Amino acid sequence: MSGYHEEDFLQLSGLQHFAFCRRQWALIHIEQQWRENLRTVEGDLFHRRAHDEQARERRGDTLILRGLSVASPTLGLSGQCDVVEFHADPGGVPLRGEEGLWIPFPIEYKRGAPKTHRADELQLCAQALCLEEMLCCTVPEGALFYGETRRRVPVSFSAELREMVRAMLEEMHRLYRRGYTPKVRRSKSCNACSLKELCLPALMKGDDVEAYLLRAMEVEP
Repeated sequence: MSGYHEEDFLQLSGLQHFAFCRRQWALIHIEQQWRENLRTVEGDLFHRRAHDEQARERRGDTLILRGLSVASPTLGLSGQCDVVEFHADPGGVPLRGEEGLWIPFPIEYKRGAPKTHRADELQLCAQALCLEEMLCCTVPEGALFYGETRRRVPVSFSAELREMVRAMLEEMHRLYRRGYTPKVRRSKSCNACSLKELCLPALMKGDDVEAYLLRAMEVEP
């Protein structure tokens, strides 16, 4: 894949939207439409807490960076990592201002519980690919931290997962260049989507805000 110019970079966070629903991604990132519901507000606050702490912290052989900006001209992608732990390792890479060699370990914070689909894993893997390109190293694994369970879920960045990310990004770039918003079939996941009123307005006819939020709280995307 040839490199992209910076003005053509896509948002890293959009990969999760795209994996969950291509139409949701297009409404947010192509049409620039957005609606907040209870889930998006709680999720935003959860991420802010991850970023609000000291940006750089040292714990023994682990260096912790929060809100680290990353990018990949090869993939045409940029964004922020919630947390990246750098573990001291003789097989790692040097870091400016630090002694020794280090291997990055990205951690993405999520509000809810582990999901049945792989959207979270894909987003985390994309962060790893950006780190690999920026630091000229290999990032073999990372973790997802879920607020509901208060536990880390380890994620191995397999060849299959990496290829899924690359293929998905190629499709995202094609759609973005065309300015095309895909159609969608209604599913159970639509009930918790923050863009339901914009995407499927006919389904919302006659509903009040309270009823909408109650339904949104019942279904996990």
